[in-house]
Amino acid sequence: MQSVGVAVVSGRDKAYAFLKENVLTDPELQGTFLSEQEIADRIGVSRTPIREALLLLAAEDLVRLVPKRGAQIVPLTGREITELMELRGMVERYAAERLIAGDRAPVRELTELLERQSTLSGPESAKEFIAVDHLFHATMVSCVGNALLDRHYDGLRSRQIRAGVVALYNQHGRQESVLAEHRAILSAIAAGDAPAACAAIDGHLQTTLKVLLAG
Repeated sequence: MQSVGVAVVSGRDKAYAFLKENVLTDPELQGTFLSEQEIADRIGVSRTPIREALLLLAAEDLVRLVPKRGAQIVPLTGREITELMELRGMVERYAAERLIAGDRAPVRELTELLERQSTLSGPESAKEFIAVDHLFHATMVSCVGNALLDRHYDGLRSRQIRAGVVALYNQHGRQESVLAEHRAILSAIAAGDAPAACAAIDGHLQTTLKVLLAG
């Protein structure tokens, strides 16, 4: 009888994923030092994989390792936020133009994501709201069919989610604004209007940038 292989997630990988998805994205923890023991207790591993995961995050400039103090979550600087939005704009405008030119726009998928996002409201849903937000944009990029571009864009995911969650906390009513901005993007893509889609993407990112820089 042939055995079926089961993927085993290492303690380091488990810690890395938990830190990246649940700790780094917490607006209240930006700039704070992390307790290795507390995180180890939360996810049921020893402190060793926590340290290994923190080393990986430090290599990505997502945490800062300070001697005798531990790991500190590095807040996104104004420059990093600006560069993130510039890079997103280049990738997302390119994706929209390619999808419209090739008549491959994922209108149904984007509509479903927007409908799902519209059901999420309030601070308790902020992280899920932004996770779906990222998926909305990532779906446009992935449908281009360029694997290298996908990996490049996915590398921005942690910073995108961190920035997005902070933006929601920085401005009351930002969730409703995001939904309206997404509807404008989807409407332009569905209509096959590349200039309007690019303008809607730029408007969305510029508004997010202003909210973040205003703090």
